[in-house]
Amino acid sequence: MDFNSKEARAKRLEWFQYDRFGMFIHWGLYAIPARGEWVRYYEGIDDEHYEPYFHEFNPIHYDPRQWARIAKAAGMKYAVLTAKHHDGFCLFDSKYTDFKSTNTPCGKDLVREFLDAFRAEGLKVGLYYSLLDWHHPDYPDFDGIIHTKEWRAAHPRTGFDTYLTYMHNQIEELLTGYGKLDIMWFDYSYGEMRGEKWGASKIVEMVRKYQPDLLMDDRLEGAGGSVGSIATADPLPYSGDFMCPECLVPFECPRNETGEPIPWESGMTLNDHWGYASADNNYKTACDVVRDLSDCVSKNGNFILNVGPDALGRIPAQAARILGEVGEWLQINGDSIYGCCMAENMQYHDFGRYTKKGNKLYLHLYEKTNRPVRLAGILDRIERIRLLRDGSEVALLDPNSFHGPIYKQFPGDAFFFFGGRSEELPDPWDTVFEITLKAD
Repeated sequence: MDFNSKEARAKRLEWFQYDRFGMFIHWGLYAIPARGEWVRYYEGIDDEHYEPYFHEFNPIHYDPRQWARIAKAAGMKYAVLTAKHHDGFCLFDSKYTDFKSTNTPCGKDLVREFLDAFRAEGLKVGLYYSLLDWHHPDYPDFDGIIHTKEWRAAHPRTGFDTYLTYMHNQIEELLTGYGKLDIMWFDYSYGEMRGEKWGASKIVEMVRKYQPDLLMDDRLEGAGGSVGSIATADPLPYSGDFMCPECLVPFECPRNETGEPIPWESGMTLNDHWGYASADNNYKTACDVVRDLSDCVSKNGNFILNVGPDALGRIPAQAARILGEVGEWLQINGDSIYGCCMAENMQYHDFGRYTKKGNKLYLHLYEKTNRPVRLAGILDRIERIRLLRDGSEVALLDPNSFHGPIYKQFPGDAFFFFGGRSEELPDPWDTVFEITLKAD
């Protein structure tokens, strides 16, 4: 079977492009210093001063069932956990390292418990694995910041191939020891460290051998700010199944060089960090999240939103509250997100976005307007318009009945008027109108 064919990729992506909304979870030793997941790099913390976090790590309130319930209540359909981040600390019981959660006071295989809990709630599951490793002695010293000259002298490298063997062995552990996975999220390539430098073809061969339906991101070849061959007409086998812009939503649907849409997922932080940062209270509002989500779907994309649990294993209360509010919106308006895609030629309008599913067109109105809303070019195709939240009728206006010539200039357009100066939108974050189109 050609796993790299357009048909095979499309088949793997079916559930992903239906579910649209997921949870990212960045968690590890860096939750203890609580200044973000890159704290070791940014502050130049060497092994001597990072090691105490390992001996202290004991998240006594870790309850992945609660995490899963929070994700499910938020309307998320899948979740990805950092099995190993850049600091090299493993949340799983790898036999290839001692630097793992089972050797800390925690004493648990946290990945296994996460997977069991989220599967039990009916959510798809994925694991993040960093290609970088600041802890492994044979990984290239990242900008010479992490390890001192004395440390390097005491830990002579045996060669990068030794690290690659270690990395591939751990990936195989995750692929073979934890049941069916839905996503493998690799992070990340940079400079010359990309593609076959990681042994990417062998990694993909291993993935397809053990988990043929698994989705992979594009970072064996690229990074958050770069795109590899997934943007070409003939992507390489390790180009990934979807591209993943980081902390942004593209201006329009990404397309390859032939003009075909590229599957993609925007990875976004709920505050300003991926890992837990105790002083970071700059949280996005539920309104921000809802609009980012509908914006992604309107451009044929997914949205994965990150939370960073604290050192004791708790998702911050403020994050849980915001996610709960998002879930309340989705309970009412989820039909405009799940199973939806881009509405070609109607991606934008003056006050929001469009999504589409079958013969249903969903208009997401972000802002109150005191003038008619224009639906370009579909006057003869509209069967009815209803407010999605309660099914109430929205009446179309007849352009020929308007006073003045302005609306008569758009004979193929439909218009409706919703709200007035004294009325507020039913959903001030995103009011959704379900437009049923006539059968072709």
